[in-house]
Amino acid sequence: MASYYYLISSLPSLRTDAPMPISYDAFLEQCRSAVNESTFKTLKELDANSSKSQIAFVRKWSSFNSRLTAELNRRRREKFGKKSEGNSDRDSEIEKIVSAAMGAENPLVAEKILLNAQFAYLDSLVAMHFFDDNVLFGYAVKLRLLERQNIFDTAKGKKEFTRLYDSIQEQIMNIGLEK
Repeated sequence: MASYYYLISSLPSLRTDAPMPISYDAFLEQCRSAVNESTFKTLKELDANSSKSQIAFVRKWSSFNSRLTAELNRRRREKFGKKSEGNSDRDSEIEKIVSAAMGAENPLVAEKILLNAQFAYLDSLVAMHFFDDNVLFGYAVKLRLLERQNIFDTAKGKKEFTRLYDSIQEQIMNIGLEK
């Protein structure tokens, strides 16, 4: 446990509105000599969607993330007029998060809303932990979420949207010329 004091206090803070200050591989490298083999294996295999674990922290995170995903899927089905199956164990907090994301002005803002909610939930899981595995697991999941966020590129997104839009317009014009 003593090795955790230095490790955890030396990790850079993670924020949803800032770039990743450390890669997942660099994080693992820092953990390698400070944690036991079992914890290191869990960290190495951990991702934002980990679900099958004996570790309570990972199970709680997975449950939250699964409920969030299920509510997003349910709301998307409803948005497209598809009937969604009744789910009596819906969570009002998750419904609020999803409502905010679904009402966002664009998909990137929606993703930020979801990311902020995920970070807040992870913070609640590590709230009374300071120098233990739970802090490392929370940090690891946050890093994985930030890795996913780094995939989003506004310029590339606009370019792809324009490409798709132009392609659709061209197809429509071609249909008009064929008639």
